[in-house]
Amino acid sequence: EEEEEEGGAVPLSMASGPVGCQLFGYVGIEAVLDQMKIKTMKTGFEFNIMVVGQSGLGKSTMVNTLFKSKVSRKSSQPGQEERIPKTVQLQSITHVIEEKGVKMKLTVTDTPGFGDQINNENCWDPIIKYINEQYERYLREEILITRKRKIPDTRVHGCVYFVPPTGHWLRPLDLEFMRRLSKIVNVVPVIAKADTLTLEERAEFKQRIQEDLKSNAISVYPQEDFDQDPEDRALNDRIREKIPFAVVGADQEHQVNGKRVLGRKTKWGIIEVENPAHCEFPLLRDLLIRSHLQDLKDITHNVHYESYRVRRLNESNRPGLRWHTAASCPPQPLRRARRLRPLPSPALMIHPPSWPPAPSSRPAWWQRQQNWGSLAR
Repeated sequence: EEEEEEGGAVPLSMASGPVGCQLFGYVGIEAVLDQMKIKTMKTGFEFNIMVVGQSGLGKSTMVNTLFKSKVSRKSSQPGQEERIPKTVQLQSITHVIEEKGVKMKLTVTDTPGFGDQINNENCWDPIIKYINEQYERYLREEILITRKRKIPDTRVHGCVYFVPPTGHWLRPLDLEFMRRLSKIVNVVPVIAKADTLTLEERAEFKQRIQEDLKSNAISVYPQEDFDQDPEDRALNDRIREKIPFAVVGADQEHQVNGKRVLGRKTKWGIIEVENPAHCEFPLLRDLLIRSHLQDLKDITHNVHYESYRVRRLNESNRPGLRWHTAASCPPQPLRRARRLRPLPSPALMIHPPSWPPAPSSRPAWWQRQQNWGSLAR
């Protein structure tokens, strides 16, 4: 009683938290899942993926294998001679693919020229610049007073990094790239062309990579800090034990035991891409598409983009600040919202407790208002 007299009654929901109750009958709450499915099938969704690695590691083939369609940059430019550019040049291509009524707007960003030069110093700068530009574009749309009903999402949701199958350890270039990029995007490392390694070499190489990542404090996707519940943590722990995935890409089908399978034909047999006994491509496909696609988008929005947004808004509140980012080309300052003009009409002012003023202190506009009132009467 004394506590209630001093601080007032405490609501039950605040004191003990939400209370579960038993339903008397069918309500139909689970129907919201069908509503979400119908809406998604009508509007579709967006997924943006970036592939990074040296030339000749099978990036385009891997992307085609992932989505079982010709969605890579090279597939969209058949017959064109491929030359290694002198600098890193990012190229994006967008496709709309549909499966069982569900549409996905897929954007694949390739990075030709990365790691192909004699001097690869700061070759990650164009990639960091591109990722930050997509965050900036989304932020500028988000802060508009009148904004679009659905903001176009060009932010990179996942970056697949192709490690050369050297069988030894990660190069300084690999470590520096993943160290920088893992802070702003979800990085998924894979061992490219794993069919060039024996099973023993593959296992040893994977163990060395895991040790290098741990010793250099590089957090790749799925990050341990973002596990939300014990079930997710158990699943992600199993995934983290397999990273980096040893993958093989193929976009041609072959006949194996009366079935058509994706694979690479060799003198001693066919390497089946979707056979877990041959490579770990199924694990990569499940991670990127079947089990963690929405999680990739959620972490991009709630963690990486949110960090960028907070930093940019803090910078915009500091007058006279020149913009400096990790990219070589800094973004432009944010546009501030228009200030509201003060209301000049005294009739709309909030009056003090001593209102109306004494006759001796009444202003001229008060007298005019009284005169107009007397004329109206």
